[in-house]
Amino acid sequence: MSILNLTPTAIGKVQDFISEHGAGHESGLRVAVLPGGCSGFQYGLNIEDGPDSDDEILELGGVKIFVDPFSAQYLDGVEIDYVSSMMGSGFSFRNPNAAGGCGCGSSFTA
Repeated sequence: MSILNLTPTAIGKVQDFISEHGAGHESGLRVAVLPGGCSGFQYGLNIEDGPDSDDEILELGGVKIFVDPFSAQYLDGVEIDYVSSMMGSGFSFRNPNAAGGCGCGSSFTA
């Protein structure tokens, strides 16, 4: 995987979540692609205490990012942002490799 990007807003929000989690020095954000969702795949984000042995580990803006081998093939070029609107707040994904998506914004086809 060459590039996965988090916007400065997303990095700040992840840092807040890691602090709230009471996480240690090796903690980071797991970014995963999981089978499911209304378009075939869905994104998953989770704060974890450390990486798994086969994870790729990135560091973006001081945040460690853990990506498993299955997910890595779908995340090249993905940008993760944190957006707030009248409809709510949350992480959004821009995947230039997705062949399609759905209205929820967290599901895609490859």
